[in-house]
Amino acid sequence: MGKIPFAFGPRVFVLLLLGFLWLVPAWWQPRLIAALFVWDVLVLLAFVADLSRMPKPQQLEGARLWAHAPALATESEVTVTVHNFAGIALRFHVTDETPDSIREAPATGTFAAGAGQSGSTAYSVLPRERGDIRIGRLYIRYQSRFGFAERWAVAEIAQTVTVLPDLEQARQQALYLIRSRQVEMEKRRRKQRGQGREFESLREYRQGDEMRDICWTATARRHVLTTRVFETERSQAVWILVDAGRLLRSEVVQERGQLRLAKLDYAANAALSLAQVANQCGDRVGLLAYGRNIQHNLRPGRGASHLRAVVDCLAHVHGEAAEADHSRAARVLLTEQSRRSLVVWMTDFAETPTTPEVIECAIQMTKKHLVLFAAMNQPDLTALAAKIPQDVDEMYRHTAALEIAHRRDLLLRSLRQRGVFAFELVPGLLASSIVNQYLDIKERSLL
Repeated sequence: MGKIPFAFGPRVFVLLLLGFLWLVPAWWQPRLIAALFVWDVLVLLAFVADLSRMPKPQQLEGARLWAHAPALATESEVTVTVHNFAGIALRFHVTDETPDSIREAPATGTFAAGAGQSGSTAYSVLPRERGDIRIGRLYIRYQSRFGFAERWAVAEIAQTVTVLPDLEQARQQALYLIRSRQVEMEKRRRKQRGQGREFESLREYRQGDEMRDICWTATARRHVLTTRVFETERSQAVWILVDAGRLLRSEVVQERGQLRLAKLDYAANAALSLAQVANQCGDRVGLLAYGRNIQHNLRPGRGASHLRAVVDCLAHVHGEAAEADHSRAARVLLTEQSRRSLVVWMTDFAETPTTPEVIECAIQMTKKHLVLFAAMNQPDLTALAAKIPQDVDEMYRHTAALEIAHRRDLLLRSLRQRGVFAFELVPGLLASSIVNQYLDIKERSLL
């Protein structure tokens, strides 16, 4: 805090101002002017005495506690605590050095702590960016109960914290799955018979069973018509492709809180929701995030530790100013995954005279995998296309918006004709839409 780590307290200035009252009687008795100087000396002695009683910064201990891991666009509470090891009670005013990405202004607070006790204050943060952020030092000003002197201290509690994707949204999607799709029955190993093609057991033939499910070898051995029973396939591979190119850097206003989040943030939240749900269903989840180069390549896995690795990767996916290399991502995935799997591709494409590269790569990938292609639209463009023009300028913008929307619809229709599950989705509904499509694919045993 500089070379002089102390200052006058507010009461010193109040008392010095009160000392000027001696000028009133000194107007008639000039000798009383000496009383003014005596008063000022007494105030300064009180300041020195109070300053000598105050503890040194080494007798204080600061700490910063997080209520939970910070998540994107989710309000979180941070508690700042100062422990007073000195023998006198103190009043504290603290300022925490926070970056603009989580709080517009530095956090401040005032509290008291008795001798040998702790005091604390809390403030809220609202992260607007994912990834690692640096929280700086804690600046402390403290006074005794007399308030003549004030000392300054700095707590070196700088730390780096990771802002994760929206964990609450992922939990809500998992809860939706448990309630609406009866995953709790899967946890009790209830077999969904007749759905899927994974062998579960044998039983006697019943009217309505398909002829293709009859096991003729078991029938010959038992001399009773026997049917194979199947259950929904588990441990299937689900690959999540997250495009981190320039198109995903465009910002969209979030429905809650009016925050402007990039499309990439919505994609990261949706990827986490899908990973959570797929893990609940027993499938293995892989993640491939890419821009010009591959940012993260996480092979399929499942379990709590693997889900944590997915969260860490999604937290550090960053947008790039250049166009993403979709063909490289497709080659990497085709090399990594030889068996048929579900590929959920979260991306966007530009309106060009030729077929965008990402469209061609998605078509190429359908030869080996089932592709769910999720293109995020721009709500501003959609609103412009739906708006009735009022003048000539608006008419031109409206016509351009309609042409772009028509072009995108034709490209997505061409994907559907080749067996791709292609959708144009609103960024705010990306997570729920993708989860519903994944569950529908699982129920229909399309993979």
